Amino acid sequence: MSAHSESAVDDPQRPTPRALPRPRDEDEPLFEARVPGIDYGVLDSLVGYALRRAQLYLYEDFIRSLSAWNITPPRFSALVVIAHNPDLKLTELARILNVARSGAVTVVDALSELGYVARHASATDKRAFRLLLTPRGKKALAAITGAVVAHDRRIVSMLNAEEQSQLMALLGRMVGSDSP
Repeated sequence: MSAHSESAVDDPQRPTPRALPRPRDEDEPLFEARVPGIDYGVLDSLVGYALRRAQLYLYEDFIRSLSAWNITPPRFSALVVIAHNPDLKLTELARILNVARSGAVTVVDALSELGYVARHASATDKRAFRLLLTPRGKKALAAITGAVVAHDRRIVSMLNAEEQSQLMALLGRMVGSDSP
């Protein structure tokens, strides 16, 4: 059991961990990819710029879609990795997420404050903790995953199945992997 009890996590007086950016209202438009009347010069020809603009659009929709759970992309990634790799150490999570150990600590602290992740002493390394989802975390992850899948489908809905597959393959190739 984590240091926080289930009832403490549900306390409405308790502040939410590390506040997220304010999600836009449902009727407020997402990221504006192009401002009319602006000459973007060389930016229009740069793959990195196009990817960053797409990432901003994806991020805004993700935050809006997951605001009820106070979940960011790194928090979601950590939840999924911890759920599928029980007894993972914090240093391993940092390597998997490609963040500094301090970044992984921040993510795990937030997930612990939400009552989703617990740290337990490692049986093999007295200096390390293993990470596990709590029962609350398992339940929340199921709902969060459904919201993320809906977000993902909405984001790529303008692409047909072949284009979606091609995009995933191309992104994978860009980072030197068979899959993104």
